[in-house]
Amino acid sequence: MHPQLSVVVPMYQEQEVLPLFVERLRPVLDGLATPYEVVAVDDGSRDQTPVLLQRYRREWPELRILRLRANSGHQAAISAGLMGARGDWVVTLDADLQDPPEVIAQMLALARAESVDVVYGVRTDRSSDSVFKRLSAKVFYAGMRRAGATDLPDNAGDYRLMSRATVDAVNALPEHHRVLRLVIPSLGFPSASVGYVREVRAAGRSKYPIAKMVRLSVDSLTGFSLTPLRLATWFGLGGFLAAVGLLLYALVAKLTGLTVAGWTSTVVIVAAVGAVQLLCLGIMGEYVGRIYTTLQRRPTYYVAHDSLTGQDSRTAAGGAVNRAGELSRTPTPPARD
Repeated sequence: MHPQLSVVVPMYQEQEVLPLFVERLRPVLDGLATPYEVVAVDDGSRDQTPVLLQRYRREWPELRILRLRANSGHQAAISAGLMGARGDWVVTLDADLQDPPEVIAQMLALARAESVDVVYGVRTDRSSDSVFKRLSAKVFYAGMRRAGATDLPDNAGDYRLMSRATVDAVNALPEHHRVLRLVIPSLGFPSASVGYVREVRAAGRSKYPIAKMVRLSVDSLTGFSLTPLRLATWFGLGGFLAAVGLLLYALVAKLTGLTVAGWTSTVVIVAAVGAVQLLCLGIMGEYVGRIYTTLQRRPTYYVAHDSLTGQDSRTAAGGAVNRAGELSRTPTPPARD
């Protein structure tokens, strides 16, 4: 039966929380009276996550396993799930149970009642997060709005429901290293939101350390806005004006005989100008790097196995990994009389 609802769940090293996640998610979906599928995207886990998924699939026929050949990252795993999802409505949900699965019913009902394409899950209470996490999230959302992401919902992560039209639009985008929490609002499709209380992680540990959070922020900024480049231009203009002012000051001091021999001011000025130059070069380097990776046209993920077909990318007849990274099939030519 064709599923009306697909739930895409990226997973990486989730053996501790997976039993709890299945225990909460399945009753919610079974109670919707809607044909569904759960697309569990195993992002190259090296623990018992693949084994547990296979075990649950034997007793849960709606569970579909999409295994990536190597760890590709959270956003790439979600993109792989969106590419493979078949439902008329698609929900993206993490497996750590910080975003309660029970909200899916509210999202689906709201989308149908108001005829919107996207329903965002908005965290109305983040008291379970650390002070650093709450502060960094506030800075991130405020900074992205200043950079031009005016449609970005506040405190909305990757927990959302999307219509088939929205998913098709996202899948058609050619960009690499996309950050979906920025890309989807930028489409401008009709949307609504559902508030919920963010819970503590049910088990295991977070897969988003500070380094990955910084990388996500950089990808968000450079992949969505030209503001950093314009900022580099303003830095350059400010440095030029400061240099002109110092030149005029030096000329006046020379003419009035007020020059004082010393190196402190020179060192400070040279260090400041050098720092601004390096900052500007770093900003431009981020954009050049994104252009370089785009021109390489390398897939952001490789699908190793899809339990829907029961075949992997090496043995599937006519199977090939295309530019977007999904497993595709070459049509069989019609037989001739």
